[in-house]
Amino acid sequence: MKTFFLGLSCYVMLCSFGSTKAFAQSPSIQTIGCNWQQHVDYDMEIDMDVNTFQYKGKQKLVYTNNSPDVLNRVYYHLYFNAFQPGSEMDVRSRTIADPSPKIGERISKLKPNEIGYIKVNSLMQNGKAISHETVGTVLEVKLDKPIQPGEKVTFNMDFDAQVPLQIRRSGRNNKEGVALSMTQWYPKLAEYDDEGWHADPYIGREFHGVWGDFNVKLTIDKDYVVGGTGYLKEESKAGGRKKTLHFEAPKVHDFTWVADPDFIHDTLEMSNGPTLHFYYKKDLEPKYLENWKKLQPDTAKLMEYFSKNIGQYPYKQYSVIQGGDGGMEYAMCTLITGQRSYGSLLGVTAHEMAHTWFQFLLATNEAKHEWMDEGFTSYISTLAENELRDAKSDNPLVGSYRGYIALANSGYEQPLTTHADRYKYNQVYGVAAYSKGAVFLAQLGYVIGEDNLKKTIKKYFEDFAFKHPKPMDIVRTAERVTDLELDWYLIDFGQTTNTIDYGVKSIEDKSITLERIGLMPMPIDVSVTYTDGSKEAFYIPLQMMRGEKPTSATIVNDWAWAMPTYVFEANKTVKSVEIDPSQMMADVKRKNNTLTVE
Repeated sequence: MKTFFLGLSCYVMLCSFGSTKAFAQSPSIQTIGCNWQQHVDYDMEIDMDVNTFQYKGKQKLVYTNNSPDVLNRVYYHLYFNAFQPGSEMDVRSRTIADPSPKIGERISKLKPNEIGYIKVNSLMQNGKAISHETVGTVLEVKLDKPIQPGEKVTFNMDFDAQVPLQIRRSGRNNKEGVALSMTQWYPKLAEYDDEGWHADPYIGREFHGVWGDFNVKLTIDKDYVVGGTGYLKEESKAGGRKKTLHFEAPKVHDFTWVADPDFIHDTLEMSNGPTLHFYYKKDLEPKYLENWKKLQPDTAKLMEYFSKNIGQYPYKQYSVIQGGDGGMEYAMCTLITGQRSYGSLLGVTAHEMAHTWFQFLLATNEAKHEWMDEGFTSYISTLAENELRDAKSDNPLVGSYRGYIALANSGYEQPLTTHADRYKYNQVYGVAAYSKGAVFLAQLGYVIGEDNLKKTIKKYFEDFAFKHPKPMDIVRTAERVTDLELDWYLIDFGQTTNTIDYGVKSIEDKSITLERIGLMPMPIDVSVTYTDGSKEAFYIPLQMMRGEKPTSATIVNDWAWAMPTYVFEANKTVKSVEIDPSQMMADVKRKNNTLTVE
């Protein structure tokens, strides 16, 4: 176990760095997931005291119940309440078998003026006060009247809050001196869908939210430079040394801002894309300042790559901001730490920007389907980084395969259906979400063909942007593109810990016998080398797939999964056989994939 975890630690650290009309709704299609979505619009006025790190907020929230259900209650997330001694995040961070060094015992040692909190002072439904109770990081609200299907309801709230000392993504005065990293900082209405409410406590993983429009007026010290979600519509003077910034953000499910008096603010106008904004500290060492300048044209290349290979970025701007505690994606922006080598800075920017597509536009529930978020992002950002390199790798995803295979052979794997907070080990979560999630998509290309995978990704974006897709939605999209049956792939790779293990059992002249050792079925690519030195590629379809991927290989008879062995005849005397020469099939025991006649 120790050796396994040491290896995974290095890998997880590496991989965590790592056309449509704007705002047009996708065409109506029959989906496996929810075919309706709730909608919420936020109007907020925030007054920040940069000396005490406390702020007062007024929030008007208009909620549209697009569901067929009568809602008797609602819930809000109060994420900052996690940063208090004795919170669920604190206790879990100290009791999990492999604590994150970013948290550990830090929360337990916060003083009263260092903790985070959001205190709801009043809440009204359509002008009438309603009862509410704060339970950890969740506000439980008992409604005055149930919300009927199709009804709009207005909630008005007054709240006070305190920004925690830099702890996990959000906070003040991070290790690089950024004053305010304001993420998950406001009372945020929980999502309700066909699976009910998603009012998960904030224990350490990621987020899920309701689509809507944000109108935010932030009053803050006049010397602070502010960047983040939304378009700056107006800047005006406020009382004393303050100014008020008015932001609007259409069709997002979160709102983030970062502020510091010593930010440099650069912009890069893309010819066929959004305006890119860069915020970073002017007191960085010269080598880091140089990296932030160098990053700007490469960020434009990344934007172009993702828009071309997934779908057009729909907003008018995107910001890369120094802040937070590592790298984390948000609406129209990312927060990253800035004191990095250039390779690390580019890698974290690529990964977090890719999340704009695989999380903020294709907004899966990260708590339940974290592998669709982190894994698909790791897949596409790895390809994008490889595209920017002078020396390109033939298989840039080899690290993801290596990480997953190590986990599959370790005995510690949990299925991808595990809730993000319920993994026994942080490192098992990391490899499952990032590595196995990336392999899910890469290996789907092996199953259906690379061209079909590219079509699937674009179709998936076209049909599910601005929605909350679920695992079956990516599989059904691939089925629509290919007319193949693929539910078996999601079941075995996405819902169990079944493994792929095929082997070459024997070679007798022209006769080749293969065996299935693992429980997971797959179609098989085979390379045969003849005694005369020539080679031939064979393709063995999986019977339950009901078809074949496009291939130039010689297609032989289907292999039915329940049959443990498979025999086929080559055309000449065989010298050696190799299963999956591309190594894009995640076979967990590769040693038996080849056999040579002595």
